[in-house]
Amino acid sequence: MDIRGLRCIVTGAASGIGEAVARQLAECGAEVISFDRNKPTFEAAEHIEIDLADPNSIDAALGDVDGNVDVLANVAGIPGTMPAELVFKVNFLGLRHLTEAMFDRMNPGGSIVNVSSTAGLKWPEHLDAIKDLLTTETFAEGLDWFRAHPPDGNAYNFSKEATTVYTLGMGGAVRELGDLRINAVLPGPVETPILADFEESMGKEVLDGVKNFLGRHATPADIAPAVVFLASRDSQWINGSTITADGGITGAMYAGIVPAPDD
Repeated sequence: MDIRGLRCIVTGAASGIGEAVARQLAECGAEVISFDRNKPTFEAAEHIEIDLADPNSIDAALGDVDGNVDVLANVAGIPGTMPAELVFKVNFLGLRHLTEAMFDRMNPGGSIVNVSSTAGLKWPEHLDAIKDLLTTETFAEGLDWFRAHPPDGNAYNFSKEATTVYTLGMGGAVRELGDLRINAVLPGPVETPILADFEESMGKEVLDGVKNFLGRHATPADIAPAVVFLASRDSQWINGSTITADGGITGAMYAGIVPAPDD
């Protein structure tokens, strides 16, 4: 993949999918700037501490970045076992705040890649609510909206539904803003340190069913190439789209071979 020389910010670069993405980008010749609460174990070009639940922390982190970048990979996220408001802050509001603060910091042709989730595949059922959420313009307004409209079911699922719809809807806008593009990768269950949290919040039986159907869960190395491809110059005409990286379970669900999980 054509990555060499690209300057990339990766959130969540200290562990899991974020670490795998950052490592692969660096191995392909990119300059990687780590945005994470924790320092990564590999040697990134630069590490900047950030708390995605705090817009002031996001702004401060961006203030520490010199010059423009070519890629923003929004990989960081927290599971649904955490407090619902915190989940929504990190997984959607922080992602959106960082993304929109980056619009004028990205080089023409730049790529934004959001890691959403197959847990957000029921977004069409909640589209009216999500569209209303997306009329909010700031982190604070979005948080007020969430407090006034607590979602039914898992806040993690809703945060990923919002991320997916935001990505789908922003393709034209980012193209006009600076010849940018925005896409998302939707993983299924992945063997990361927080998999046990997902088993607790989504149901171990559900995740075990996915594992039994596919033979195993994904590893971060299974997901990273999709993110890196969307970051690369090779995907320059892909915009406002999603790539599902789940081993085939979503296709089987849509085909009626396996039942859709409950929220």
